Amino acid sequence: MLLKHVALVCSSEEKSDKFYENLLGLKKGRTKMIPSTLSKKLFNVDSELKIIDYAVDEMHFEVFISHQKVADEVKIEHICLEVDDLDGFLNKCKEMGVKILQIPKEKGFLTFISDYDGNLFEIKTKQRAFD
Repeated sequence: MLLKHVALVCSSEEKSDKFYENLLGLKKGRTKMIPSTLSKKLFNVDSELKIIDYAVDEMHFEVFISHQKVADEVKIEHICLEVDDLDGFLNKCKEMGVKILQIPKEKGFLTFISDYDGNLFEIKTKQRAFD
């Protein structure tokens, strides 16, 4: 089985570009529109939806731009990303105003960030043989 893409919702293309291109380093690809008749049938959203593809290598996100996004009170769903330099990545997050949540655990922290629309990402680094 192969994961083809992850689809998330953002409230604006500007916020989407800032997070997925500028922070995560993904390349912005094609943009397409889903007519309101189809978005109503699929997602119960009664408006046209713009979809923007962001990808690099095997990582692919479809980001739906919708002003009707309702922030959930409870967030369990998340995407886990692996970075080479956690400190450097978190510094960039701070510079860009990205919310960071670090929870202490036995050896270090659990690290999560949220994009500008509240989508949750767990951030991990490669484990070294001596860790």
